Amino acid sequence: MKIGIIGGTGGMGKGFALRWSQNHDVMVGSRDAARASDSAKEYTDLAKEAFGQIKGTITGSDNLTVAKNSDVLILSIPYENIDSVCPEILSQVKDSCVVISPIVPMVKTDVGFEFIPIKENKPFSYQLVSKYMKNKLKLVSAFHVISEKKLVNPTMVLDYDIFVCGDDNGAVEVVNGLINEIKGLRPIYLGPGELSYLAEISTPLLLNAMIRNKIKNPGIKII
Repeated sequence: MKIGIIGGTGGMGKGFALRWSQNHDVMVGSRDAARASDSAKEYTDLAKEAFGQIKGTITGSDNLTVAKNSDVLILSIPYENIDSVCPEILSQVKDSCVVISPIVPMVKTDVGFEFIPIKENKPFSYQLVSKYMKNKLKLVSAFHVISEKKLVNPTMVLDYDIFVCGDDNGAVEVVNGLINEIKGLRPIYLGPGELSYLAEISTPLLLNAMIRNKIKNPGIKII
């Protein structure tokens, strides 16, 4: 399976590339193709150092090329970039491509991290991305509450639940499979895409709890 990561040169993209390259061909996307290629080489060396050998590959290219060639596409971009990035990118994906949105609409204020859709009466991320999808059923919301610092350490075993929202069972199962491939993660289905705001709002909740209670890189686990 070819997994593309838009914004793949960031921390989350790096963590996904390292871990999924064990079984899949991962494409790191960036606005700068040269930067993406350099990151891909760095990630390949790190993955081989961590795992010995990898069954997949890590390559880098511009965002548009990555989007066109992906079976699964992850939008690792800020909320404020959705309207500028998604129209071009999502118009080029294959009809069968599953698109994953881990995007969190939040802002840091004097009182802490706040959820933009509530504070500013704006759409939540799933709603905004969905506007640009050719096949809205292929959009799945996931990976909002995972620690970037732990994800980028490929040998660190994680112990988190990952909330998943989506309207198509097949697309959700693809995402669940990728979650299960990362040791220590468990997918928890919350419901259709309409409920994605529940997953998205859990990130500012977690960050506020982390800061106020001096908890290091926390996650969420349902027991």
